[in-house]
Amino acid sequence: MKLLTALLVFSYSFLSQAIEIGQKAPDFSAESAGFEKIAPPFKLSNFKGQIVVLEWLNHGCPFVKKHYGSGNMQALQKKYTSKGIKWFSVISSAPGKQGHVDAVEAQKQMKEHNSFANRVLLDPSGKVGQLYGAKTTPHFFIVDSEGKMAYQGAIDDQSDTNPESVKTANNYISKALDELLENKKITLSNTKAYGCSVKY
Repeated sequence: MKLLTALLVFSYSFLSQAIEIGQKAPDFSAESAGFEKIAPPFKLSNFKGQIVVLEWLNHGCPFVKKHYGSGNMQALQKKYTSKGIKWFSVISSAPGKQGHVDAVEAQKQMKEHNSFANRVLLDPSGKVGQLYGAKTTPHFFIVDSEGKMAYQGAIDDQSDTNPESVKTANNYISKALDELLENKKITLSNTKAYGCSVKY
């Protein structure tokens, strides 16, 4: 009974951390890796005034493999970072769990997968993931230029692992970012993320 109560309390605290659309996105710091030899530590508040995409990542996940293997994720990263949007992939896999990497391995993976993310952020404690309520890989959070949560949820409406479905998908991230860049209100700001569970 005590164990069940503890699990329920943990589940409730985890779910209650999710940030509502329009609320200020909580600041956080994280170790980071990039194509440069030494990536400086990341702090979200350093990007005030810019649109920021947070993409939860685990290269061992079939859903992630779908979007990277098809080139879909890299195309999105390249398109929007070229427009001044900051894109950060976040790895919250715990040590010993699928997807866990250190900074050196994260750099290697960026090159292997031809990532156009600005950096990979390392969250082995799961603190950042739980703060944001990240549940799956991939799981997306978009922070607008005012530092408020503008979108959270899935990459698109095709919740499968078939790379072919990318071609006919309604891409939520692309639509949301286009609307933000045009200073419009995001039409669909909250969707249900799909993918593998984050390996906390």
